[in-house]
Amino acid sequence: MSHAKIDTLERRHQAVRATLGEQNLDALVVTSLPNILYLTNFTGSSAILILTTDRVELLTDFRYVTAVRDLQRSGAGLELTTVEGSYDAMLVKRLAALPVAARVGVEAAHLTVARHLWMTTALARAATGSPNNATLVPTEGIVERARVRKDRDEIATMREAARRLSRVAVGVLTDVRAGMTEQELALAIDWRIRQGGFSRTAFDTIVASGPNAALPHAQPGERRLTEGDLVVLDFGGVYASYCVDLTRTVSIGRAAPRAREVYGAVLEAHDRAIASVRPGASRLDIDQAARDTLGRYGLAEAFGHGTGHGLGIEVHEDPRITRRRPDVDTRDEAVAPGMVFTIEPGAYLPDWGGVRIEDDVLVTGDGVDVLTDVTTELIEI
Repeated sequence: MSHAKIDTLERRHQAVRATLGEQNLDALVVTSLPNILYLTNFTGSSAILILTTDRVELLTDFRYVTAVRDLQRSGAGLELTTVEGSYDAMLVKRLAALPVAARVGVEAAHLTVARHLWMTTALARAATGSPNNATLVPTEGIVERARVRKDRDEIATMREAARRLSRVAVGVLTDVRAGMTEQELALAIDWRIRQGGFSRTAFDTIVASGPNAALPHAQPGERRLTEGDLVVLDFGGVYASYCVDLTRTVSIGRAAPRAREVYGAVLEAHDRAIASVRPGASRLDIDQAARDTLGRYGLAEAFGHGTGHGLGIEVHEDPRITRRRPDVDTRDEAVAPGMVFTIEPGAYLPDWGGVRIEDDVLVTGDGVDVLTDVTTELIEI
């Protein structure tokens, strides 16, 4: 397992602390496990992090004490508080010990209303007769905004992950054959992902054949791959805690003229979207490049999802490469060096089938690198 270097962790802490200063916060309670991993290298399933201006305190239980001790020996600068019983009760106890009238940010997207209400009430009781009075302040995306531009360690990890996934894909293309079921092929893909050095799949593998390919997130079933089918293969893996994602569409036997036409339109949309990626480019314009291309082929209505999504510790994160919507106030943010995201236009025609082609890209200082490297030509099997 790859960990961020200690100096990298410290830079991440300082970036978050700068945002806390801007928002007049004395501390941040981090309950999102991906955010905790980003700030500490901790990969366990239960923890809460308290980040202040000068401390990084991790609350976890006995299952992970040894792992945290290892992180401490590596110089990660973590303070450990062992939880016995309720995590939230221990959190309230630690927050009550913060300086007088501390404003404590909490991750609104990762904290239920019930937990927030309980902690607010418990903190009020703890403050009775005490000068300490921590106030919980909802925040949005403080750590996620730091995560959106990958640092050097993350980029190196994701390059290696994409290289491995590309090699997996080459093997997958040799596994496809007429007569096998979607489920059989999905199992073969999952096996190759594990054999490729990934700790797990990044999501449930998609194998969608024939008319099922019209469903962007179809689940593999008992349908057998049949001559004339287009088959969408969408899979990804988690390598050293980072996700990569790839989609190819293949033909069982010689592709019919309509299949070639739709495939060619999606491939052109894929290529034009990638060509539009550069520092400062609008994420909405990148989506529009793919959408306009499909529209010229009469497939605008067949493309219902966004052109891409960010990749990193989570398989779906910012930036979102999405469409303009006149009825929704969508912020037109520019992409920037260090961002990693997918480009994955598709066309889905009910009762006929569909095509999706997906690669992972990195915004560089002067353009774009395509991290995945698998042929985009239509393969006929």
